[in-house]
Amino acid sequence: MMRNVLLSRSTLLLALMASVAGASGREPNERNLYLSDHPSRETSNVYVVGGIVTVLRLEQPCDSARTRMLGWEGRFAPVECVGKKVLLEPLHDIRPEDRFLLLVTLADGTELPFTVTSRQETTDDRTGDQQVNVFRDHKAPNAVLASLYDSLGRERELNKEVERYRKEDTADHALAALLAKGAGKMTLFRELWTKLFKGTDGVEIRASVLASKNRDKAAVIFKVKNNSPNESWSLMEARLLTESGGEPRPFALRTSREHWGPGGESGQIAVVMDMRAFDSKKGPERLVLEIFRGDGLRQVYVLLDRRMMR
Repeated sequence: MMRNVLLSRSTLLLALMASVAGASGREPNERNLYLSDHPSRETSNVYVVGGIVTVLRLEQPCDSARTRMLGWEGRFAPVECVGKKVLLEPLHDIRPEDRFLLLVTLADGTELPFTVTSRQETTDDRTGDQQVNVFRDHKAPNAVLASLYDSLGRERELNKEVERYRKEDTADHALAALLAKGAGKMTLFRELWTKLFKGTDGVEIRASVLASKNRDKAAVIFKVKNNSPNESWSLMEARLLTESGGEPRPFALRTSREHWGPGGESGQIAVVMDMRAFDSKKGPERLVLEIFRGDGLRQVYVLLDRRMMR
């Protein structure tokens, strides 16, 4: 028995490591932009990311000779008009305070001004427009159809949010919230093992495995400290899978913060699972708990064995 426990402990310690395995693929970022003819309307923003082409899709061809962007030299590749499309390619990331005026001239002489900028608040937040469908005539069939799809999409997202809140109204989520806030003494969990991981990116993570006193629940707390001098850190997602078949297992997750700023900002991620997550028809399964950082790379993982919890 003692040999099994020691083997389980070494398995846990060796399983803490950085990895370049990517998280699940993201859907292309496409949105619709409905322009107003009101004289006082504000210029619409187009959000770009370094090294990624953003396409403005227009209702009619553009005039390449009269389509231009101010101050693009050294920051963007030359703006291109290809039929009904305008192509923008920043050579590297720009900041939200960087704002470039793009003036698109259509074949009929109509001028459409845009502000090209970034919504990137941190180095982990690299979300830009891959395609922007620009509509001037709100009553045109394509515009009406796009508006309908937008409304249906918002309804789906709202339903997902409601369903998520319903599923997270559980005892495990309440326990995870207490652990994330550092209030472990208010729970029946006790710490079994802990390991400090120091990444090459300046992120320091201490992973602790816990079990409840009656052995019906397990938990893992990741204490994250971001020692990077200038880059922020954020959690994209966590996964709990069986080691053998990669089957997902349910768990509750809570964090003490959304972003970890540079210069030593710290916080906690807490995961709580029922011991039944280890069960399968073939017998007890080992589980892999993975943590993916904001840019989609796997930062760390822990290999969990039910024998650890004894």
